[in-house]
Amino acid sequence: MTFSIPWDALFGGMLVGAACLALLAFNGRIAGISGIASGALSSNVHEAKWRGLFLLGMVSAGILMPFIGFELPNDTSLALTPMIAVLAGLLVGIGTQLGNGCTSGHGICGMGRLSKRSIVATLTFISAAFVTVFVRLHL
Repeated sequence: MTFSIPWDALFGGMLVGAACLALLAFNGRIAGISGIASGALSSNVHEAKWRGLFLLGMVSAGILMPFIGFELPNDTSLALTPMIAVLAGLLVGIGTQLGNGCTSGHGICGMGRLSKRSIVATLTFISAAFVTVFVRLHL
């Protein structure tokens, strides 16, 4: 097995970091996707507007990437049924509530700000992910 530098992932990570920094610098907000998504349903029109536009930009980028030369992952080895997808979504939502934030809020923004709470949360969900993958693939 040879290692090649994943330039697309590196560039994408830099764009995510730049977007998080821009949101914090220009809007004073943390780019935690779960918080942005829940706040998009706010009755405060200003809050709902920027949050909706942020989410629209994320979805649009994913849709447009294949048209500008990037390939989307095509892994059909997972047996993902609608019931498993719903269960996974519910578990992610519960974890987001329990952790007072999501992987983007804690893992990207919080760690970048050296937040102790975010460092602990990130270590916790990364550890849980390791255990989940091990159980799923090896047990």
